[in-house]
Amino acid sequence: MADIKDPENTIIMTLKDGDVTIELLPDVAPAHVARMKELARAGKYDNVCFHRVIDGFMAQTGDVANGNMEENFNLGSAGTGGSDMPDLPAEFSKIPHARGSIGAARSQNPNSANSQFFINFKDNDFLNGQYTVYGQVVSGMEHVDAIMRGEPPMNPDRMISVKVAADV
Repeated sequence: MADIKDPENTIIMTLKDGDVTIELLPDVAPAHVARMKELARAGKYDNVCFHRVIDGFMAQTGDVANGNMEENFNLGSAGTGGSDMPDLPAEFSKIPHARGSIGAARSQNPNSANSQFFINFKDNDFLNGQYTVYGQVVSGMEHVDAIMRGEPPMNPDRMISVKVAADV
């Protein structure tokens, strides 16, 4: 596991193959970081599936309303919801959508991000300045690379647990 510099702004995401350590960027996107930590601390991301995983692009997850594979799960609905909290305004920056970066998923409206996010499999520079970047995988990217592909995957992988490192 990576050396954790700031436990309050680090996420430990447990996947089937192991832990993924994500450094959050509170100076870049404070509202998105606060939302991820709030949902993680409430256990809302636990058991949520990766509902859209495109090889060579990204893995999307975080639909806390419809993606929990332990609570009335319907794969067809996964990816259509968010949390019961209000949408977030965009927090665009000069941080690139590099391999392992965490981006806020949203609709066409730039201010519609809520709970869903994606992890970039490769540098996706065409997303720069269009989607909020608020974290970076610092260890365990090989576990992200092993997530089942599909839109949606036939047998989706899930985030087994998502915790703020300060709480572990």
